Amino acid sequence: MMTNNCFRFANIAAALLLSPLLFGIIAKVKAFFAGRKGVPLFQLYYDIFKLLRRGVIYSTSVSGVFQIAPCITLVGVVCALAILPCQEYNALISFDGDMLLFIYLLALARAFTVLAAMNTASSFAGMGSARELHFAIFSECAIMAMLGVLTLHSGGELSLSGIFSSLAVNNMNRGLASMAVLLAAIGFFLVMLAENCRVPADDPETHLELTMIHEAMILDYSGIDLGIIHYAAAVKLWVFAQFMVMMLMPSQPIWIVWIGVFIVAAAIGVVESVTARFRMLKVPHYLVGAFAIELAALALLIWETL
Repeated sequence: MMTNNCFRFANIAAALLLSPLLFGIIAKVKAFFAGRKGVPLFQLYYDIFKLLRRGVIYSTSVSGVFQIAPCITLVGVVCALAILPCQEYNALISFDGDMLLFIYLLALARAFTVLAAMNTASSFAGMGSARELHFAIFSECAIMAMLGVLTLHSGGELSLSGIFSSLAVNNMNRGLASMAVLLAAIGFFLVMLAENCRVPADDPETHLELTMIHEAMILDYSGIDLGIIHYAAAVKLWVFAQFMVMMLMPSQPIWIVWIGVFIVAAAIGVVESVTARFRMLKVPHYLVGAFAIELAALALLIWETL
């Protein structure tokens, strides 16, 4: 039991300590493709530490929602991380139906980010909030379909720990089922790019207010609040990347899963280097395509059971 708890806490500690490194890996890969040296690998650490030492300035139009939103966002993604199992051990938080709590925690983080943006009375923040919620409709449908694939594959398991334990036993022994999980992982990767504000759905490095989505919602933040937001974004990316790695390699030791998370970050850098950002009107089509991939995976599993 003590060993199990050590693995669970080690998984969470690794995510909290190493998640900012993912953005450095993405930046280095993009710099390599562009023929540049790029920013330091630990740049996000430097930025967060610098912001944590700075004061905060609040607009006269904001309320307490704006002030507590960064902390609630961080708590939401950390709790979602605690629901993810590690290796063959159950997650720190595990019960039947915890996969729904996993989605709701991520939705809670998004909701408070949107509420805080609308609280600023800024037209750009309101525009970014509207876009964020519009695209979330499609991405959450794709995530629900993906969880449906995993639940059906595991024989009706309703907890992530049970689902990944079943994947570790059965994933390599069933032809169509393995293909369905692979399709689900591909669709989830597409959703992960959108959920984490990456190209081609969004561009976290843009400075054009009219094309911003996530960045438009945090324009009014400064100091320690902005540092918490950047850190929460890094942890959220780790959560999505680890979920995808666990789908593809559910039976691997936890340290291999961590390496897989870094490989996913490198893959994101490759995707951002070889693709351009979609026009805003094309992003729903992109997310509907991810949803269609998840439905195709679900259809494969149903076909196998007939």
